[in-house]
Amino acid sequence: MKRRGVVAAFVLLLAGCGSSGTPQLTVGAARTFRLAGFAPTTFAAGKPARLSFTIDQPSGKPLTSYRTGSGPHTGVHLIIVRSDLGVLIHRHPPIGAGGRISETIALPTPGKYRVVVDAYPNLSGPLRNFQLFNVITAPGTAPKTPIGSFHRTVVVSGYRFTLKNRPQLKAISPAFLTLDVARPDGTPATFTPWFGALAHAIFFRAGSLDYFHTHVCSAGMTGCTSVLGSTRVTGRATKPGELRVGVLLPVPGTWRLFLQCKVDGRVLTAPFTLVVR
Repeated sequence: MKRRGVVAAFVLLLAGCGSSGTPQLTVGAARTFRLAGFAPTTFAAGKPARLSFTIDQPSGKPLTSYRTGSGPHTGVHLIIVRSDLGVLIHRHPPIGAGGRISETIALPTPGKYRVVVDAYPNLSGPLRNFQLFNVITAPGTAPKTPIGSFHRTVVVSGYRFTLKNRPQLKAISPAFLTLDVARPDGTPATFTPWFGALAHAIFFRAGSLDYFHTHVCSAGMTGCTSVLGSTRVTGRATKPGELRVGVLLPVPGTWRLFLQCKVDGRVLTAPFTLVVR
């Protein structure tokens, strides 16, 4: 289940009795998964630097075992977005010795960026995945790019992404966006698996930067079902040039969809503005 944080356990300590004879409860601190050794938090715009961290378990020990396989619900998704939703960075860093996770990134402009660490632990029990968050910055004058209004067509490096219909979206209600993707010469695009999926649909809410992430898989691929509470949604691609993207957003508002896919050896990111009732 997609959540902002994960409370792994809590302890209720019976402290004694008051004058009325009613027991008094003291609630101990929640034990959670957390980011540890996260560094650096300040980057020079345009200059690559190595970001690294571990995820500590509620026991205090580093998490070292993550899900593996061919699908997208594996390892760690490292997703970084500028606060105005003008920049997205999406990586799947390797898990090093002792659970240390490192990735070289470059923040292209000054500004404040939200970091989402979306982890898929290989643990027993109901925990499927969880997200942890941090903030990094690049000093300087940050651009302020308006998110803009809804447009059915977005062109990226000559590739044309077109929604077949204007979406009617509602919070916590599954829906699908069907898109045609054409090469610069007008022929249907052929999608190549990238990070375990044919397409990644990464959603951020304007202002609050709430996050959700779904995937698009071919008919023979597994691991593309995203879950919100008891609701599930699965994106599919059944023919060249067409994507059926699942949408399942937790709250209303204006959202930016970053639709990412690999076509002709290059990763394309198509941004769409969506209004969710």
